[in-house]
Amino acid sequence: MCIAYLSIFAHPRWPLFIAANRDEFHQRASLPAAPWPDRPDVIAGIDCLGKGSWLGMTRQGRFALLTNYRDPSRLVPDAPSRGELVSQYLTSQESPASYAQRIHAAGPAYNGFNLIVGDPDAACYVGNQAGQAAPQALQPGRYIVSNHLLDTPWPKAERLRTALDSFSLDGLEQSLTPIFEILKDNTPAQDHALPSTGLTLERERLLSSPFIVSPDYGTRCSTVIAAHASGRVFFSEVSYDESGRSTQRHDWPFSLVPRSAP
Repeated sequence: MCIAYLSIFAHPRWPLFIAANRDEFHQRASLPAAPWPDRPDVIAGIDCLGKGSWLGMTRQGRFALLTNYRDPSRLVPDAPSRGELVSQYLTSQESPASYAQRIHAAGPAYNGFNLIVGDPDAACYVGNQAGQAAPQALQPGRYIVSNHLLDTPWPKAERLRTALDSFSLDGLEQSLTPIFEILKDNTPAQDHALPSTGLTLERERLLSSPFIVSPDYGTRCSTVIAAHASGRVFFSEVSYDESGRSTQRHDWPFSLVPRSAP
């Protein structure tokens, strides 16, 4: 997952809204979002190599998303898969705050990441960069995260934030298509605005748009999750090929199950 926009407890009818793009090498096999065979209460994609995920939600309202922190100068040899940070949370009963605190302590074992975990009552952000403060409880509001710290104003992040800030969530029940159209913005940033993360200028340009298209690496899927105050949830994902053409769409509407239910 390389960029995600979240509205958390900020809208009276839509307490949770997530719109995200997952960027990855096209040769890395993955399965699209679906209920997991061994845990049908979990809806998420699966990274076939690391066996974890990048974004998912349970029928009880637990959610988690992950982005990689881009720093090619710091790579941990034989590090565990960052995707397990999502899958372990989704399959646990641990509170967001407790889980984030535990992951903060274990963070140095992993390559760079940003992780947001939540449930219908709370949400937390945690990362593992040197000197990064303790996990942050997310207050009601709108957030953006790409491949730097939460709310870092990279051009792609600000471009997506501006577009989605101006979108009225009241239109979600009519169609999710406008959200997918916004997520497919492949406008690159101007060279003077590019971040300097240790990559070549050509690569920084390629990665500077919210939606990325290239033969070897690009946006593999876009995902929208929207939870209504009534408990109804829209979970929708569109997959893309190397040319940026949509290849399939999966929709998993459901109603939240009370956490006290067996």
